Amino acid sequence: MASNNLSVLEALDSARTQWYHAKAIVIAGMGFFTDAYDLFCISTVSKLLGRLYYPYHHASGEPGKLPTRVNNAVIGVALVGTLTGQLVFGWLGDKLGRKKVYGITLLLMTLCAICSGLSFGYSPKAVIGTLCFFRFWLGFGIGGDYPLSATIMSEYANKSTRGAFIAAVFAMQGMGIIFAGLVSMTVSHLFLQANKAPSFEENSVLSVQPNADYAWRIVLMLGALPALLTYYWRIKMPETGRYTAVIEGNAKQAAADMGRVLDIEIQAEQEKLAAFKANNDYPLWSRKFLDRHGLHLIGTTTTWFLLDIAFYSQNLTQKDIFPVMGLTHKAKQVNALTEMFEISRAMFVIAMFGTFPGYWFTVAFIEKLGRFRIQLMGFFFMSVFMFIIGIKYKDLATKENRWIFSGLYGLTFFFANFGPNSTTFVLPAELFPTRVRSTCHAISAACGKAGAIVSAFGIQKYTLSGDKGKIKTAMIMLAVTNMLGFFFTFLVPETKGRSLEEISGEDGSKDKVEVQMRSVGDHEVEESHISYRSNA
Repeated sequence: MASNNLSVLEALDSARTQWYHAKAIVIAGMGFFTDAYDLFCISTVSKLLGRLYYPYHHASGEPGKLPTRVNNAVIGVALVGTLTGQLVFGWLGDKLGRKKVYGITLLLMTLCAICSGLSFGYSPKAVIGTLCFFRFWLGFGIGGDYPLSATIMSEYANKSTRGAFIAAVFAMQGMGIIFAGLVSMTVSHLFLQANKAPSFEENSVLSVQPNADYAWRIVLMLGALPALLTYYWRIKMPETGRYTAVIEGNAKQAAADMGRVLDIEIQAEQEKLAAFKANNDYPLWSRKFLDRHGLHLIGTTTTWFLLDIAFYSQNLTQKDIFPVMGLTHKAKQVNALTEMFEISRAMFVIAMFGTFPGYWFTVAFIEKLGRFRIQLMGFFFMSVFMFIIGIKYKDLATKENRWIFSGLYGLTFFFANFGPNSTTFVLPAELFPTRVRSTCHAISAACGKAGAIVSAFGIQKYTLSGDKGKIKTAMIMLAVTNMLGFFFTFLVPETKGRSLEEISGEDGSKDKVEVQMRSVGDHEVEESHISYRSNA
């Protein structure tokens, strides 16, 4: 490492893995557990909302359902809030400090999860409108967790395990998705038992059980619990040593904070800090930033945008694909709570055997294979399996082939998570300088949520109808999207095994390269001039 790097940063990079690293993973990871639960539990209850608040189609024998625009709003409004929250809290994380705004996100998530379950109104539209209002602000709090958790974990970790630690934080998203299915399945089962309602009785299909309105409210409000339990530990975390030293300019405080939570000895080196800060004092949209990191930012934003179109399309529309796959009964065959139970059960199974393992494969192999290879591999196999599903959709979407369909569908989830869904979260936390790390991660994540919004308001229209031709079209579109992500990955460099300062150029290594290149250029000009005079 370059000699002008600060001792506090070198100590963090070389520190052995300790108990506090595991504690930080849990504290940051519980935020992502809550994020995933809150974002994806809405898929398990949205059809119940349609039966409760919108009139039944007695003429067609179909139960009530949310109109397409209303369904898109209920599903997508939290994603709009998440995008906004990412940009706001990401910027605040660089301006005010990671720790100062870290607890606010959890409080906002706790309050809005409770309020979502208490949505009120004198009419169905009023209830849904109130729900959308609170879910926007719920998403706003969730958005803050992305850049802050990734940045905090990257700045705490040592360079040999940094990728695995950041990926482990993100892997808690898989746990959140599993629990969203498990909790919804348990709640709907308990209400079915309490009502003693027959699941398949012909006359009960169009009816809604008396207490069903409580079911979706309980599911949404339970999202407040993990956030509330984690709040105390989050506010007790010290500010990261990198922020305190590099941005606040207090190397002594950084050494004291990190020495208190990690078993390492750190020299303050206050006099060396001024030179380090002067070398890295350039704004986000400066020519120097664009020369060094412009292509990196294009790479992290485009790959996350393209990935989330596919990933959220899979997660948010699976409730519409399950009946086609034969994993759930059609709406007109079951009552409201049974439909909720079956959707939740199918979501739980897919998450347990497809989604969840992929996250932890990334944790296990990211330091061996590297971020770049895992991302390329994930995009490639997602494309392959989605092309197969799309091209053969009419043959696969039958009762006889439902397990083949389920296997292929599960593999797309596996390679999303043992692939770009994890690495797009890791890379922006490593590539950019300390002064703008949280902001750049926020910009990348916000582009991802823009892709999720495209899926919520665009791709869903192909799946809501249950039409096999439209679902086939959607799958082929998503396969093409993933292949584009494969090619944009080449804009992102490998980061494994290097310090954050070496990757970003904060240690002065990039300046030395630039000086050498200028020297070589000047030398070539001089030689050319001498050659010209000699020829003359």
